[in-house]
Amino acid sequence: MADTANVEIDDKLLKKRLDKALFKNRSRAFLLVLPLLLFLLVAFIGPILYFLSHGFIDKTFAALMPQTTEALSEWDAVSDPTEEMFAAVVADMVVARKNKTIGRVATRVNRDKPGTRSLFTSSARKAAKLEAPFSESLPAVKKDWNDIEVWQAMKTASRQYTLGYYAAALDMKVNADGSFERQDEKRRIHMTLLLRTMQISFLVTVFCLALGYPVAYLLATLPARTSNLLLILVLLPFWTSILVRTTAWIAMLQAQGVVNDLLVFFGMTPDDARFSLIYNKTGTLIAMTHILLPFMVLPLYSVMKGIPPSYVRAAKSLGANNWTAFWRVYAPQTIPGIGAGALLVFIVAIGYYITPALVGGQDGTMISNIIDDHMRKSLNWNLAAALGGVLMVIVMVLYYVYDRIVGIDNMKLG
Repeated sequence: MADTANVEIDDKLLKKRLDKALFKNRSRAFLLVLPLLLFLLVAFIGPILYFLSHGFIDKTFAALMPQTTEALSEWDAVSDPTEEMFAAVVADMVVARKNKTIGRVATRVNRDKPGTRSLFTSSARKAAKLEAPFSESLPAVKKDWNDIEVWQAMKTASRQYTLGYYAAALDMKVNADGSFERQDEKRRIHMTLLLRTMQISFLVTVFCLALGYPVAYLLATLPARTSNLLLILVLLPFWTSILVRTTAWIAMLQAQGVVNDLLVFFGMTPDDARFSLIYNKTGTLIAMTHILLPFMVLPLYSVMKGIPPSYVRAAKSLGANNWTAFWRVYAPQTIPGIGAGALLVFIVAIGYYITPALVGGQDGTMISNIIDDHMRKSLNWNLAAALGGVLMVIVMVLYYVYDRIVGIDNMKLG
């Protein structure tokens, strides 16, 4: 009995020591990666979450026009504006002009009702001189103050938390009563660009697969010395700036460029009817396929390299011809590489910016170019964040669909 008790005590002590050793090892490993985790949190995850939050948070109007926001909160957005609402607008415009923030207020309301920017800036210059009743003196400055749609736009802008920007990203708008409706036909541009972005990304992925699969197969079946030499050629574009590669395609694809000169030389087109290969969707597809092709070749090559040649030889010895052996035995084993390459190319392509901006023209513009335009020119960061959020949701949905159909566990990068 004593020996049994001693054995149990020794087992417990050993278990405690093992648990303690494992805890130390895990703590040491965690401390080693902690600087990287903090860096990713501060420099990557944090900024992304902060930027995306702007897609449904906008406190500009509420912060700069507090009295108007409070007065509009009790308005039903249907009845005529009250004297209290007019007085609140005048009081806020006086303060906003003094603080030089009336331009921001005007810009915010103008997003919901185009053409109202000048209404606010011109009225603010005379607001300090207006007298009650403001429901008469303010419209005397600008008669548009009697337009109920202006007040509805202010009520919409006064909401600090709104789905308006995400609605705008989908070519819809939020009314003052909170309902949704489609934008005017002339303002429906984002869905067209989203569909074009999806189309271009899909076509680039297909082209990369069609061109990259034979290249990867050749690299995997050649002797090691030859395949390593050719692999350097595949990796060579990574050593060149993407801007340089895109600019090179401008020289290649223009009307008097190398490609058109070759087509004329071989008689495929007359000299006075050269093909339009640039500043359109065609130029975008050609340039993006070239730039993203290595992202398809490398996953395919890494998977194909691990497929034993004996499988195909065994199939042939059992009576299969070359095509049957390839299609029934070899190709199914490359599906993990196809999935990895396709997913990688598509995700990179869907957010591409430089190449469409340089060679795309109007027909090759993608949604990333509009996001950049809102970030740098119109300064509508909220709409840019909403468009970015829509892109992120699309990628996550596609990732989920891929996982359900193919399975993420079957995807291999090497």
